[in-house]
Amino acid sequence: MRGKKEIKKIARQVSHCKKCSLWKTRKNTVAGEGPANAKIIIIGQAPGRTEDEKGRPFIGRAGKLLNQLLGLAGLKRDKVFITSPLKCFPTPPPNRKPTKKEIEACLPYLKRQIGAIRPKKIILLGQTPFSLFFPKRKLKDLRGRVIAENGKKYFISYHPAAGVRFLKNKKILERDFGKFKKTLRDS
Repeated sequence: MRGKKEIKKIARQVSHCKKCSLWKTRKNTVAGEGPANAKIIIIGQAPGRTEDEKGRPFIGRAGKLLNQLLGLAGLKRDKVFITSPLKCFPTPPPNRKPTKKEIEACLPYLKRQIGAIRPKKIILLGQTPFSLFFPKRKLKDLRGRVIAENGKKYFISYHPAAGVRFLKNKKILERDFGKFKKTLRDS
């Protein structure tokens, strides 16, 4: 119950946030969605245009691919919590990586979400969330694996947007999520 209240409180605070300049151009904040008692948190990069319009994470083209990948892993979207380090669409220009300053402004919200939910596993999708948790490591060296560190287990892969753009990356994502399914059975 405490986790659910905290997640709602964080979402309210995010909706009024003005810690960086992105509040001036956003249509909606995207705090995240899913159950407050989720065993798995999925962390992407930042909301895109579709997410900004609807106020929900991973609902554009990359979100459709994420749904397919979750299916390959034997997971249902409504059983995981989906969020990102950034809670607003980074623009202008569109489709850019978040700046360090933007991430630093939003990061306390993500940390509080993780603390409230207390997931068993965290899925990191893409370089932006990966570098927050593993700043001295390379994504390519840990991709497709579950890494135990600081009392948490992390599964690392590419961002689904990379799979939307390049068939080669889509195949890699599919293999990675197939491997992740095996780790779920083993835990």
